[in-house]
Order: sequence, then structure tokens, then C-alpha cells
Amino acid sequence: MPAISHKGAIMPSSPVRKLVPFAEAAKKRGIHIYPLNIGQPDIKTPSQAIQAVKDTDMEILAYSHSAGNESYRTKLVTHYNKIEMGLTIDDVIVSTGGSEALLFTMGSICDYGDEVIIPEPFYANYNGFATASGVTVRPIPTKIENNFALPSISDFEELISDKTKAILICNPGNPTGYLYTQEEMNQLAALVKKHDLFLVADEVYREFAYDGREHLSVMNIPGLEQHAIMIDSVSKRYSMCGARIGCMVSKNKEVMATAMKFAQARLSPPTFAQIAAEAALDTPQAYFNEVIGEYIERRDILIAGLKNIPGVEVANPGGAFYCVAQLPVDDTDAFAQWMLESFQLDNETIMVAPAAGFYSTPGVGKNQIRIAYVLEKESLIKAVQILAEALKAYNA
Repeated sequence: MPAISHKGAIMPSSPVRKLVPFAEAAKKRGIHIYPLNIGQPDIKTPSQAIQAVKDTDMEILAYSHSAGNESYRTKLVTHYNKIEMGLTIDDVIVSTGGSEALLFTMGSICDYGDEVIIPEPFYANYNGFATASGVTVRPIPTKIENNFALPSISDFEELISDKTKAILICNPGNPTGYLYTQEEMNQLAALVKKHDLFLVADEVYREFAYDGREHLSVMNIPGLEQHAIMIDSVSKRYSMCGARIGCMVSKNKEVMATAMKFAQARLSPPTFAQIAAEAALDTPQAYFNEVIGEYIERRDILIAGLKNIPGVEVANPGGAFYCVAQLPVDDTDAFAQWMLESFQLDNETIMVAPAAGFYSTPGVGKNQIRIAYVLEKESLIKAVQILAEALKAYNA
């Protein structure tokens, strides 16, 4: 039998989706599952996005421009420039989700064997994108004790070598919910300029900043024009995960010209989804005010509940809609599977994402889980109760 590739063999499984078969089996047994494992908001997609697709009258579903529809890019640039990013449509390439934008970015700035420094824990698919691109992730640890704040700049400099091409951050963070301060962003900006690196910022949760905090985009930092690359997506902002529309943004003309070759190779982003995304840009601020208020309430309920469980330690997220909790168990992979296979409370259980998959360092995060607080408040309260009882039973 012909052999699969080494790259395929080492491609990591998703910590978010690998337990799906066990969840499906539990559902077949009649168990109700509260899905805390995946960042799929239950917030309604803006109605104008859905309606725009319904109202479309076309006889041929044609390719779009490889960089995305000009009308969408123009409107997107107007949206970004409301917060003074100073962009033109040539600074934007529409992608099939933020995932493809990250692949375009790695393909454009890294050769095989090059390195990217990423504070960990980080979005699990960064490991997969790096593997697919032949890029080595150099993780830099953050700590739950200080909410996973940015490590010291000296720690970054210890990892920088002649193979280092970029620093990649998610701001606000998935899975931690950490929101970088303006000082931290400026420190990173100074670092990448000093060492002539790229600063890639995954900003798909930009709107979700809580407690009076303000998000500072990498595109708003003066003097970083040739170093900054922003990754964005409509998935979380408008609760449009299935649209698979994102974008790669940079004022570096050489980077964007290179990324455009990757965009042309995959032909074009999906047409109907761009129509929906363009219409979504008309979403009023009141929508976000309501959504953010809802997420703050959910976060506060979840964090308070988790802190009341003996032996559980949890970071307090300042943005996005995730938190990382440290549990009094040795292996959350085994615990998460056990909850689906062998535990139920009143015929209900929960599904969580084991956090080891959000690290690149082997053996780290094995006693942690990521929780997405994308369920209504009553469901979160019940889910915390189930977790508390499950831990009692598991450790009995």
C-alpha cells in the first residue's frame, strides 16, 4: 500500500472536534449534551445578511475576483477606516474564512523550516496551518495565574533566531480570552521592528472587548506598515461561521502581491457568502452592544460558577467568548471522553475541549480545558453544575 506523507502523519487532530464520535454515540443513547467545546455562537446572524442572499437574482453563479468582490472589499475598507486604519482595497484579500488567510500569510512570509513565535496556549489550528506550511512553531508560555498576559519581551528575544520570520498573536485570544493592552501591543511593535519580523494579528474577535477595555488593532500602530498583517473573519463578529469568509490585510505591497498568487491558485472565495458578508457590514452598533452585553453576563456567570468548584482554577477573560479552566485531574482528554461515555446527570452531560491541543509544547495543558460560553445563561449554569458533579464522581 502506498504510504501517506510525513506531513499528513504529523498533522494534529482538532482538540475541538476529535471527541465528536463520542458525543454522537451519547446522543444516540438519549443523552442531552451541552456543547462547550466549539466557538459556534447561538446569537442570530444579522437578518440583512440572510436576506441579501435570498434576494440575489443571478443566472450564473460565477467566480468572483481572486481578491474578492470589489464591492465587498470597498465596503470592508470603509468599515475598517472608521477606526482609522487608512486602508485601500489593494490592502485586502478576501479569503475562505480566517483559516485560509492564515495559510496565505504563512505561505507568503515563510519558507520550509522557518519559525513563527506564538504565545501559548493558542488557537489549535495554528499548529495545523504551520504543519501544512512546513513552518516550525516556537511556543512561548503564558500563565493562567496572570490571565495569560503577554510574556516579557526578553523571553521573546531568547527565541528569536535567523529562522524567525514572525510573531503571531490572537487578540482577543482564543482559547484564553486575553485582550492585549496598548502597552503590550506597542512592545510587540517595537520588537518586530528591532528584529525585522512580521507581526501577524488574528483579530477575528475584535469587537468582543469587555469591562471598558479597548482593542488596539495591529493596523493602528504607526510605523508598523511594513511589518503588520491582520487576519479577520465574519464568523464570530456576525455569527456567520458557516459563511467561511475572512480576509488578509496588510499595507506591505510585496506581501500582498505574494499572497495574491496563492489567492489566484485557489481561484476565488465563495460568491454567495461574500454577498452575505457585504450586507452584514450594515449591521447597526446596537446589535453589537446587545451581543457584548450578553457575553459579559454569560462570562460572569460561568467564571463565578467555575470558581466555586473545589480545585478549579480559571482565568478571567477580557474579550472573545472563551476561558481556560484548570481542573483537578491529570488528563482532561480522558476526563472529557469519560463525561461523554460514562457520566450523566439527569440524563445530561457536557462536551469540552481538552486544552493540551491548544499548546505546542508536549505535555503542557493536560489538566486544562477550554470552555466556549456561547450558550444561553441557563444552559451555562446547568453545565457548571454537571462539571462539578462529574469531577466529584471522577475523583471519587
